[in-house]
Amino acid sequence: VQLQASGGGLVQTGGSLRLSCAASIDIFSSSAMTWYRQAPGIQREWVAAISNSGSTNYGDSVKGRFTISRDNAKRTVYLQMNSLKPEDTAVYYCNVGFRRPLYDQWGQGTQVTVSS
Repeated sequence: VQLQASGGGLVQTGGSLRLSCAASIDIFSSSAMTWYRQAPGIQREWVAAISNSGSTNYGDSVKGRFTISRDNAKRTVYLQMNSLKPEDTAVYYCNVGFRRPLYDQWGQGTQVTVSS
């Protein structure tokens, strides 16, 4: 499986970014997807999850600021990030599964840096 995250960058506090993650799996439409992030020296944490039916779940630290969505035709999951804070700085990854990664391969992720 290939999980290709993109869309990261450098943004000021309060700014927005939209991340994309393309998954090369045939069963994408029937799979839950989750965004994770990992900051230096900190364990990887889940950020937002979406089920195959579109139900969503968010970590407490991003609730109300981030929105996860999916496009099954493109086999892509998105993460709209608004009101970004310096503590959102991390490498962001996606994986198959609902808050539990199904695959060991994570891809290279996409770096998000929020300046204060």
